Amino acid sequence: MPATIAGGIRHFYRFDGNENKPVVLLVHSLGCDHSLWDRQATDLLPHFRVLRYDVRGHGASEATPGDYTIEMLAGDALALATKLGVERFAYCGLSLGGMIGQWLGANAPDRVTRLVLANTSAKFPAPGLIEERRKVALAQGMKPFVDAAMQRGFLAESVAADHPFVASMRNVLLATDPVGYAGCCAALRDLDQVDLLGTIRVPTLVIGGDRDVSTPWPGFGEQLINSIPGAMSLVLPAAHLSNLECPGQFSAALLEFFNWRVQ
Repeated sequence: MPATIAGGIRHFYRFDGNENKPVVLLVHSLGCDHSLWDRQATDLLPHFRVLRYDVRGHGASEATPGDYTIEMLAGDALALATKLGVERFAYCGLSLGGMIGQWLGANAPDRVTRLVLANTSAKFPAPGLIEERRKVALAQGMKPFVDAAMQRGFLAESVAADHPFVASMRNVLLATDPVGYAGCCAALRDLDQVDLLGTIRVPTLVIGGDRDVSTPWPGFGEQLINSIPGAMSLVLPAAHLSNLECPGQFSAALLEFFNWRVQ
């Protein structure tokens, strides 16, 4: 996977597909990496050029010390796209990626053609909890989070069956740099984009999971739908990582939304 310096840090990314196709940018969740989107990338490639990357502090991208912000992470996405010659792109982000997407939709509407916000929130409901997670990551590494993360990310039956995607995400989480994870925890801790939602004018699709305990549809997905003008919605039978548990339905929703709306 190639690397480049953009926005002052090293980013690892994948940019697949035919150069004459419109670009879709896929951005992953906390504790994941670009491989979260393997299935969606495969499904989208006949119609789009697909750009994926490891968010600052994750995967093979650089883990800078200190607290991160959503604005900083959104700036990384824009810097990488610019470095690769991409002026406009459709965007899909899940959880942390969806938080970055909200910022982009409100502050960079000239760059974002269509916006998908999956299993995400405009404000973290328990900043004290995520602050404790930040401290534990720096003190003890990633192992203390694994069991709870799998239980939040997937349905109980998926974890019990030890589906390959569960094992893969477990390994990715364990390999995440604690410094980068802690930096992104700070971005979640300080997140409050509620007032931005009403300013988003990019056509938006909000996707949720009916058994998502991290960002439940009532109070989280519904807030996005009710606050973003004209937003569309889709609730899948899934937990937090809905694109892994319902890959076909998730990809179909992206294809319908992007193909219907793309200019």
